[in-house]
Amino acid sequence: MSRIIGLDLGSKTCGVAISDRSQLIARALKTIRFESDDYDDCFDQVLALLDEQDVHEVVLGLPKHMNGDIGIRGEISVQFAEELKKEGVKAMLWDERLTTVAAEKILLEGDVSRRKRKKIIDQMAAVQILQNYLDRKRNGSLPE
Repeated sequence: MSRIIGLDLGSKTCGVAISDRSQLIARALKTIRFESDDYDDCFDQVLALLDEQDVHEVVLGLPKHMNGDIGIRGEISVQFAEELKKEGVKAMLWDERLTTVAAEKILLEGDVSRRKRKKIIDQMAAVQILQNYLDRKRNGSLPE
């Protein structure tokens, strides 16, 4: 099996997680930084990372409002996924509601300093997105 990358796309950063080859475990990889709302730069960095890691499948967090509606941030993620698909990347959108909250809780329980949390929170959110996807995939309960 090949590895999968998970992305938590923000307005200035993109947290990146990667699976192991057996697609069982997600781990933090890096945080991509770019100028505010410069998604072209972020996209180029993601493509370079996919090439470097020899990955052809991405799970991209889809931010939704708690009522399930997709707002502006969600539309940006949808467009980002569509652009990845045009490049031949298998791109799956994944509901990311509360993943940052879960990541923050894990870091707090691990007694990680506020300064360090700020640097890695996006990566940890990407780990949550990817791990949730891997678990559902393994259990055969992915949405069609």
